[in-house]
Amino acid sequence: MSFEPYATLDPDRVLNAVTACGLWPDGRLLALNSYENRVWQVGIEDAPPVIAKFYRPHRWSDAAILEEHAFAQELAADEIPVVAPLVFGGRTLLHHDGFRYALTPRRGGRAPSLESTEQLEWLGRLIARIHSVGARRPFEHRGRIDRATLIERPMLSVLESTLLPPSQRDAYRIAAERVDAAVDARLGAVGPVRQLRLHGDCHPGNVLWTDGGPHFVDLDDARMGPAVQDLWMLANDDAGMQALLDGYQQMREFDFTELALVPALRAMRQLHYAGWIAARWNDPAFPAAFPFVAEPRWWEQHIADLHELAEELL
Repeated sequence: MSFEPYATLDPDRVLNAVTACGLWPDGRLLALNSYENRVWQVGIEDAPPVIAKFYRPHRWSDAAILEEHAFAQELAADEIPVVAPLVFGGRTLLHHDGFRYALTPRRGGRAPSLESTEQLEWLGRLIARIHSVGARRPFEHRGRIDRATLIERPMLSVLESTLLPPSQRDAYRIAAERVDAAVDARLGAVGPVRQLRLHGDCHPGNVLWTDGGPHFVDLDDARMGPAVQDLWMLANDDAGMQALLDGYQQMREFDFTELALVPALRAMRQLHYAGWIAARWNDPAFPAAFPFVAEPRWWEQHIADLHELAEELL
């Protein structure tokens, strides 16, 4: 595979892929912020624009992508405001010129106010409804939120990368292993919690608010995991978490022992972030978007942050 997985994905191929679905692009293209995949807003003749998402090669299997699509459709069928893929010829996962892609309707909106109790309670109710659907059956192909996915593989990516200065290699390994041990201890102390299908990456950028309320986008990180995973990134503080839970419990019971998992989930996400960038560094979009990661002082701060996260878990 080319170091640049999207080297041949030029505007003509994007337009041709949309045309292959029987739509008539009007030539208007807008590249949207997305690093893991490539996402374009495509204008359509005499119809609203669509969003074309081209999946990163080799990241997900076809079966895993189809599970994501089926989950989105299942949520939409229950009248939960989630943007689901469009269907063409009975298919949601499409292929063109070696790329896998999907089209969705364009849904605008603004970021939610995480200071608004009313909006947080609303989000809590909707997340509870997502989880009620997610609890019906497990994912079979999309994996789970665990140490192997969010610590072990990202840590290996960093250690194998030229981004990490050689002089900081041992310090990074010690800090990352310390986080891993602390996370493992916290997970063991909390004990087994119910695993269900999640949005998986429920941060404010994946919630769009309109005058009619919020809707959720981008289930690309949907996995099995604990319910609190879809709540903690929307809570700026304890009051925010309480507002989310007040709304959540109006629709679904919440296991409060899961709150003890939040520091572990936060640590895993931060360690994963560095590994994700290291693993994708040969994609030219990443050095352009994250130039600071090539600087030794960023790694010094990252190592310090990992030690702080480990301390929080003690």
